[in-house]
Amino acid sequence: MIGQYLIDLVDEAGYLRGDIATVADKLGAPEAEVEAVLATLQEFDPPGVCARDLAECLTVQLKERDRFDPAMAALIANLDLLAKRDLAGLKRACGVDEDDLVEMVAEIRNLNPKPGLAFGQGIVQPIVPDVFVRAAPDGTWAVELNADTLPRVLVNQSYYARVSKTAKSEKERAFLTECLQTANWLTRSLDQRAKTILKVAIEIVRQQDAFLVYGVQHLRPLNLRMVADAIKMHESTVSRVTSNKYMATPRGIFELKYFFSSAIAATGTGEAHSAEAVRHRIKELIEAESSEAVLSDDTIVQRLKDAGVDIARRTVAKYREAMHIPSSVQRRREKQTSHIID
Repeated sequence: MIGQYLIDLVDEAGYLRGDIATVADKLGAPEAEVEAVLATLQEFDPPGVCARDLAECLTVQLKERDRFDPAMAALIANLDLLAKRDLAGLKRACGVDEDDLVEMVAEIRNLNPKPGLAFGQGIVQPIVPDVFVRAAPDGTWAVELNADTLPRVLVNQSYYARVSKTAKSEKERAFLTECLQTANWLTRSLDQRAKTILKVAIEIVRQQDAFLVYGVQHLRPLNLRMVADAIKMHESTVSRVTSNKYMATPRGIFELKYFFSSAIAATGTGEAHSAEAVRHRIKELIEAESSEAVLSDDTIVQRLKDAGVDIARRTVAKYREAMHIPSSVQRRREKQTSHIID
């Protein structure tokens, strides 16, 4: 009974998500007995399953390989130092030299931190685009709605005619007429909504033609008002029809909101740049850097200004952090020690 209860607490990654004391209290069993059953479950395949945290997961796998010696135990106890790539601290904690540490880290990297995922049954829900964009033979873009995502509502006129003949009073006839009018209004509203989505999508494609041809670095600054003014609709209407709507393009599937990006001023008299395009440039610059020439935020600012982008250092830092890219100091440390960790 304890084993079945504990297994039900295992998540798809293979970890036990529950407190032993709480389980013992709920089942009316001694904590020691629950711990003993858990120890048995941790001997099941795949190795590491039913662990309560990463350290225990790795420990179980190392014990199964008969590799859990004092030095390895010290390494597992200092996973935070491994995450920081603090090799000097790890050598002191484990009492080993650099060669031994390299071998130990290699062993850790060969373990499975999420043993349950190989057996996960999670259903991946694909994104169904609401709009398709394809290159037309004449060099323009063909934009069309995905009919499968549109609500299909039809008014059954023959049923209305048949029911109307049975109406026995003016009140009943008025009720039927009102129902018909409501149904017709609904179909007209859905049709108008579909036309509005198409109109907005066509304007987005017109504004972001360079993105479709050349890629994200050519994404233009665009906001709801610009599209609303172009198609002569209210800004709130554009906001509603672009929420949770997706467009399939030759460059992939994007949420319509993706194409709306704030403007970053250009140096001189050049055209403003899209914030998304600037983020992409920052990522490209960092990905291309070497361990001998890690770019500081100030250097990135200068590189962007040389490319015609007028941007402040704090903005570069904000974009970099939003993309979960470490600072230049952290990146330099990682690149310098990557030959050991790898």
